[in-house]
Amino acid sequence: MLTPFRVDTNSLAITERLNEIGCDVRMKAVVGDDVDELRLMFERGIGSVDVVIVTGGLGPTEDDITRDALARALGVPMDCDQATAERIRQRFARRGLEMPEINRRQAMVPRGAVMLENPRGTAPGLWVERGGTCVVLLPGPPREMKPMLEDVISTRLAPRTDGAGLFRRVLKITGRTESDVDALAQPIYGRWVAREVPINTTILAVMGQIELHLSAVGSRLDADTALESAVAELRSALGPSVYSVDGRGLEIVVGDLIRRAGWRVATAESCTGGLLASRITDAPGSSDYFDRGLVCYSNEAKVEWLGVPPALIGAHGAVSEPVVDAMARGIRSRAGVDVGIGISGVAGPGGGTPDKPVGTVAVAVVTPRRTEVRTFSFVGDREQVKFQSSQTALNMLRLILLAERSD
Repeated sequence: MLTPFRVDTNSLAITERLNEIGCDVRMKAVVGDDVDELRLMFERGIGSVDVVIVTGGLGPTEDDITRDALARALGVPMDCDQATAERIRQRFARRGLEMPEINRRQAMVPRGAVMLENPRGTAPGLWVERGGTCVVLLPGPPREMKPMLEDVISTRLAPRTDGAGLFRRVLKITGRTESDVDALAQPIYGRWVAREVPINTTILAVMGQIELHLSAVGSRLDADTALESAVAELRSALGPSVYSVDGRGLEIVVGDLIRRAGWRVATAESCTGGLLASRITDAPGSSDYFDRGLVCYSNEAKVEWLGVPPALIGAHGAVSEPVVDAMARGIRSRAGVDVGIGISGVAGPGGGTPDKPVGTVAVAVVTPRRTEVRTFSFVGDREQVKFQSSQTALNMLRLILLAERSD
């Protein structure tokens, strides 16, 4: 897990299940195969938190040191659990194999630990209670870890939480900066810590959007009630810049609005290289409303395929509002659709000028009754500029669709 060749998915599954029974995860750590480093992590957790869960390092080889590290942290010897050794031996025997002597390591446990049966592998888990902390050791492979985690949650941990759970809502916001969102939201969420069901709020800036993560601990009814009220307050303050409160991505939200309007869409892209069309078609069922997309990167392509007048490009440049407006109108006319979207910009790292530096992007959205054309200055590398361009185009269309619904 400390190399680029493996991705940690276990901690996500564990966090999700712990949250569901009201446990707030305070720390995650990835530790290499060093018994003293892992011992220090056990010592840090035992007595200071309610639950420590460790996955991996329970196999039969010399680098499987989790059991040893826990024994050192507890200051107890390792004993061989004969019943576990026999179960491992029988597991090999059922496959017509003799158990290698090395596998006896998996039956060695810190004194006082309770073995957790692993029905899908040879490495049993362990349960230890010490200093008010429950220590759980689980195997690393997800197919073995997950069913054992479910058993530990349902039989050992959930009964200790009185039926409480940690519940979340995520508001996804686009078209505003992080500081702007926080200035509007902080006076609201700053009052929530004093509520009967307190709500914790975290603001996160991710590419192309801001997210407000709300969490509350309590019964599902009490937490849901508190969270729904909180979401309503924030939506009222932030207005239409909140595009999702139910986990849907912008592509899905926009796709649903297009479908309701009965429109069909076509795109003409330059600097985004087809990214906008790709994102639109990421939504299941997008064939209901997406007709086609053209990548017209060169000026010649803009003229030949979209009918952009050469004089317009000569007068304003390819990255300009008049040109993207002509691109959007050209693809809309040629495709015979309701909505045409045009994008042209300087994605970088080269190609910028004093008048149009890297990150300058023009976007046009043309619909039956409305036309929106704007120029933006995005910050970031080439990938970030392209993504922000597609995000902005989608959001411009979303706002037009919302305006159409309110007319």
